[in-house]
Amino acid sequence: MSQRQGWFEGWRLLAALALSLVVLSLWIASMRQFEVEGVRMVIRFTARSSLLLFCLAFSAAALARLWPNAWTRWQRRNRRYLGLSFAASHAIHAVAIVVFAWMDPASFAEATSAVSYIFGGIGYACIIAMSATSFDRAAALIGPRTWRTLHLAGGYYLWFQFMVSFGKRVPAMPLYTAFLVPLLVVMTLRMIAMARRPRGQTVVAG
Repeated sequence: MSQRQGWFEGWRLLAALALSLVVLSLWIASMRQFEVEGVRMVIRFTARSSLLLFCLAFSAAALARLWPNAWTRWQRRNRRYLGLSFAASHAIHAVAIVVFAWMDPASFAEATSAVSYIFGGIGYACIIAMSATSFDRAAALIGPRTWRTLHLAGGYYLWFQFMVSFGKRVPAMPLYTAFLVPLLVVMTLRMIAMARRPRGQTVVAG
């Protein structure tokens, strides 16, 4: 594995991104005096920051294979920390959802359903499991085959969930189509990279 080459990598990258997300979320909520609308703005913001960080982590291996350069090598080296930053973003997202439910139970009930609880719960279970096994000791404990299966299945499930979550808003808000573009690009890149890998080579998760 390539050695870290700059300050903005590894755990420092994770700390900087997580702190930035916390500060931005508090600032956004403060714009509406921490009322319900401010909390809902945080939910929307973290949904989008999670999308960006997920796409960066999920495309890292494919981009490094297809277009090896300074950026894609940095992205590939820091895939773990981008993934953990995505988990941090979605943790803030979950906190904002809980606060929304506490502040305005009626609106929360109107905005959610049993289906969203089930599929959202599975998504968070994937995030927790993938985050927990992003550390070397935990990864070694479950073994490389199980690790690969978990991260591949979890990654594809989260991709699908993002597609559904943003896609269902397109009929009412066509501009949401823009959020589907990076997801489709990432999946296309992964398919191309898989097609080009040498026969018999192990598929790399992420």
